[in-house]
Amino acid sequence: MSDLDEEYHAELESEFSDLREALLGDTIRILGPDEPITASETISVAEAVGRMMRGRRASVLIVDGQGRLAGIFTERDVLTRVVARSLDPEHTMLGQVMTPAPDTLSVGDRVAYAVNQMSVAGHRTIPLVDSDRRPVGVVTVNHILKWMATLFPEAVLNLRPGDALKRPSEVDAG
Repeated sequence: MSDLDEEYHAELESEFSDLREALLGDTIRILGPDEPITASETISVAEAVGRMMRGRRASVLIVDGQGRLAGIFTERDVLTRVVARSLDPEHTMLGQVMTPAPDTLSVGDRVAYAVNQMSVAGHRTIPLVDSDRRPVGVVTVNHILKWMATLFPEAVLNLRPGDALKRPSEVDAG
């Protein structure tokens, strides 16, 4: 192995160690979760999509009469459950197309749990609830990406076109 290869492997090992430490040490609170948009299951898909667009959010959390999380409706649901079935958004209620009893986390859970749900279960949006299952926030893939960029600001934010194909030691990051 050449000196450059050894240096490259040492650099990668150091970065992976930092990432591992952050994944297992940082809580979801550090991601700056979004305030949730909540609604009852009796509002129309059209109204829910309007709220999502106005709030620039990827989801609406459906709550029951006591304010506890009952379901989630996401951008993906608009495509797979409304458009794909040719349902009328004005006359389709959220209760008909929501995902009931979604997986949740709390702001005190580790970032690694969010990454696990996103990678293993395929979630792009995770509701955050308190101990009574009342929504307190939402975390998305974008939150994870922004957090990762803060861990490696020089390596991520200073890349020029084509730099992603080079070894870190070959990139001028400053």
